[in-house]
Amino acid sequence: MSEQLHALVVEDSPTMRQLIVFALSRIKVLKVVEADDGVDALKKLSQQHFDILITDINMPMMDGLKLVSMVRKDEVHKEIPIIIITTEGAQEDRQRALSLGANAYITKPIQAPQVISKVKDLLKIS
Repeated sequence: MSEQLHALVVEDSPTMRQLIVFALSRIKVLKVVEADDGVDALKKLSQQHFDILITDINMPMMDGLKLVSMVRKDEVHKEIPIIIITTEGAQEDRQRALSLGANAYITKPIQAPQVISKVKDLLKIS
């Protein structure tokens, strides 16, 4: 599979965002675009097609859960796989995120192989 895939990483912490982007850089067919909050993410989603969305929950302006629910209501992007990466480890946070339409939920601190594996799985990359 040589076609280019696009990921949108939404994370307000520059350090955390760099970690995620670095992990994703190991997936050769994936081109990563960064957004620092939900508002920025929606703007980028309106300008470009993405194959996967990876978002934090706790962010200023618009949090990840609001972003997930807005993306799921958007005709153009409602099918996009969404991974939440967050410090919120409680079962109710996980349930809420998944019920809003997230496909996967990873708690911080992240392990690069876990993120890579989940992204490859959702994008069906071997």
